[in-house]
Amino acid sequence: MGSHVSQPDFHRVIAIDGPAASGKSSVARELARRLGFIYVNSGAIYRAITWHILQEGIDAEDSDRVTRALQSMAITCCIQDSESRILVNDVDPAGHLRDDGVNESVSRVSRFPPIRQIVAQKLHECARTHDLVVEGRDIGSVVFPETPYKFYVDASPEVRLRRRAAQGERDEITMRDHADFSRSVSPLVIAEDAHVIDTSYLTIEEVVQEIIARLKEIGLRI
Repeated sequence: MGSHVSQPDFHRVIAIDGPAASGKSSVARELARRLGFIYVNSGAIYRAITWHILQEGIDAEDSDRVTRALQSMAITCCIQDSESRILVNDVDPAGHLRDDGVNESVSRVSRFPPIRQIVAQKLHECARTHDLVVEGRDIGSVVFPETPYKFYVDASPEVRLRRRAAQGERDEITMRDHADFSRSVSPLVIAEDAHVIDTSYLTIEEVVQEIIARLKEIGLRI
């Protein structure tokens, strides 16, 4: 699954990829605010779908039932306060995206190709009408491979564990990393032309400044 539409059909897209608790959400949100772009968390779409599947009592391992549920699911991406919001069957699950059940199941749900295809489709729809900062795990490598604005943010496992704990989250970093890197469809990889930033000992502001400096170097008008 790749981008089936040539890049000129899209507005400007800045891809921020990286593993769990690498700092990409905070960085992407602040970068979007500074640039006046729309902030999009692709993981929120996977989490919204996962939440709905769990609400329906479907086993996250049951690919057939998950796929059938997807076919009857109305997923809407809208823009609110310069950020994307996800509705599933006109319900906003924002308050449940970090529930323990969602944390435990999202990596299993997100590995199914039909799920990844629908998420890429929704991201493409957003990019046709808005300049975006999109964070995720395959944004630069798969969803928007043509964008010249690709960044991969990472941090040491120890730092990421501390960050996750500080967020009050209990999903296991090691297990999530294994799921992300070993997934057969769209695994987490560093795009060849991505600019890599180790955020372990940098503030959000320092990371954002490094990204903006890089964007200027490669010709983004800011």
